[in-house]
Amino acid sequence: MRYLIFTDIHGNLEALLAMFKSIQKKRIDRYIFLGDLVGYGASPNEVIQKITALKPLSIIRGNHDKAVSGLDSVQTFNPIAASAIFWTKRNITPKNLEFLTRLKQGPEIVDGIITICHGAPFDEDYYIFGEFDAAEAFQDIQTPVCFFGHTHFPYVYSSSDGSKEGTFVEGNAFEIRLEKGVRYLINPGSVGQPRDRNSRAAFAVYDTDTRIVKFLRVEYDIEGAKKRIIAEGLPPALAERLSLGI
Repeated sequence: MRYLIFTDIHGNLEALLAMFKSIQKKRIDRYIFLGDLVGYGASPNEVIQKITALKPLSIIRGNHDKAVSGLDSVQTFNPIAASAIFWTKRNITPKNLEFLTRLKQGPEIVDGIITICHGAPFDEDYYIFGEFDAAEAFQDIQTPVCFFGHTHFPYVYSSSDGSKEGTFVEGNAFEIRLEKGVRYLINPGSVGQPRDRNSRAAFAVYDTDTRIVKFLRVEYDIEGAKKRIIAEGLPPALAERLSLGI
């Protein structure tokens, strides 16, 4: 089984299309999305339409999805992020808003072998940054591997014989073979708003036959995404950060 694991598109249609183009000749058996379809970017409706066309799809909500759908407040959002939430609320179609509202909360187990969550398995809004956070998360995982998003950083945490180890994924192509008896927490990075100073869209492919997770990065039309943001009157900082990968 080959899974496409991706997360945090944040309304960036250009990045999403580049990812799809890069995998069009690869066999994908199931799509797994880890939350935050919307927020920040200027193409929430187009992104949702593309995602709903994927079959079969396992999907959970993110904190921006919750805020736009009215299931959470924007009190914890910084002013720029909050302004993007309000813009998305004004521009999203009723059908797509209903889709966001009905998204399930993580964690969820896929095919009995993979746990998926947005932030952490014990709290969908929690950021896993470092081995101490990972150690707490491992206590709530029943499967050998858990994929998570939210931080926008590609990262691998492993747990074996009581020890925890974290590895930051660098470069535009990286792979790791999952060892038997070892548990993993894996973040594929963000499709639509990478924050590791690499502006390329990030995602991963997990092959259960080879037990290999491939981390991939692809270039996309950043200037096009920036122009959409500016044209829609969203904060210019949301456009500029795309070029910097922050």
